[in-house]
Amino acid sequence: MSIKSRLTGAFLAAALSVTALHSALAADDTIKVGILHSLSGTMAISETTLKDAMLMLIEEQNKKGGLLGKKLEAVVVDPASDWPLFAEKARELISVNKVSAVFGCWTSVSRKSVLPVFEELNSILFYPVQYEGEESQRNVFYTGAAPNQQAIPAVDYLMESEGVERWVLAGTDYVYPRTTNKILEAYLKSKGVASEDIMINYTPFGHSDWQTIVSDIKKFGSAGKKTAVVSTINGDANVPFYKELANQGVKAEDIPVVAFSVGEEELAGLDTKPLVGHLAAWNYFQSIDTPANAAFIKEWKAFTKNDKRVTNDPMEAHYIGFNMWLKAVEKAGTTDTDKVIDAMVGVSVPNLTGGYSAMMPNHHITKPVLIGEIQDNGQFETVWKTPGLVIGDEWSDYLPDSKDLISDWRAPMSCGNFNVATGKCGGKGS
Repeated sequence: MSIKSRLTGAFLAAALSVTALHSALAADDTIKVGILHSLSGTMAISETTLKDAMLMLIEEQNKKGGLLGKKLEAVVVDPASDWPLFAEKARELISVNKVSAVFGCWTSVSRKSVLPVFEELNSILFYPVQYEGEESQRNVFYTGAAPNQQAIPAVDYLMESEGVERWVLAGTDYVYPRTTNKILEAYLKSKGVASEDIMINYTPFGHSDWQTIVSDIKKFGSAGKKTAVVSTINGDANVPFYKELANQGVKAEDIPVVAFSVGEEELAGLDTKPLVGHLAAWNYFQSIDTPANAAFIKEWKAFTKNDKRVTNDPMEAHYIGFNMWLKAVEKAGTTDTDKVIDAMVGVSVPNLTGGYSAMMPNHHITKPVLIGEIQDNGQFETVWKTPGLVIGDEWSDYLPDSKDLISDWRAPMSCGNFNVATGKCGGKGS
């Protein structure tokens, strides 16, 4: 090879090295944030708004200067209400897109699908929706409600304020409704409710023919005892369910429905007039009158350029989780997963209801509990709330297999299911 050829080859190699270096620096120029929400399929009715909320939060943070001197970059994927696809898309976000954290999932079946991926690849998931508990994973921060922050207070309210004695537990057929109803059934029986006064029914995702089920609910409620429906029906099946209630003349004063998965976004697609008086249990409503919430709503309407777009509870959970993540990254001085996970515990940020929410050692947060009554404008009027914040209980006190379990991810315990009776850690926390 001639000297000229060797020089040319060396020059090209150097040029390629510089290009590769520039590419690496460019890739390192932003902090990538994964958004893992269904934008199509049965859960799009609920999850699209959460994608939009995350884009708004990221845009607003970039206006403030980003994080650690870098801009945040949103990476959006669509797992399309397909539970195995959630795992595939989570892997893509972490391994290919190199995101520093992921905000996503709605259903528990989608969360369960991605848990092994986050554990294997050691990344962080912020999960913003109420769920059934019975889980505490090191790589997950649960910013939605545990059963003691939603389901159990709702039942207490119906018992004490409405005098309910018979219970219809109606849910979509997957892990969240089944486990929540298992907890509620045990709780109701501990309160002296007889088995014959509890009716349990499950329907598939997207279920549309509610005529027979609503008829059965009416019949169950005609036994002379005050009856209520506790609804863990998820996604777009809620639309025909509430329509059929109205068709069959089921009114809130006769058989009230308290829902755990129906918020302002779901009501935006319904004629709410026949639903006035029915209830929902959440930890936030758009109608909450605080300066922080007013500012958030104003920002949301401006970002979406749509005065009719509503806010809801899982959006507030993302607001809290995102701000906790920012604070933990700043505290750690890095986006390194292990250091951020350690920094998260004890972080406290403002919520939208007028207080502060803190991340506890079990990776659940403190939240107020609110019961709201549906109004004809699609909003909720708060009819009851806890006097203070409630700490999320990851392991139910009402199930024999979990009543002795606690979670504490701080050293030296670092355990998601420590058995206080045996003094042993049972595993990693699922």
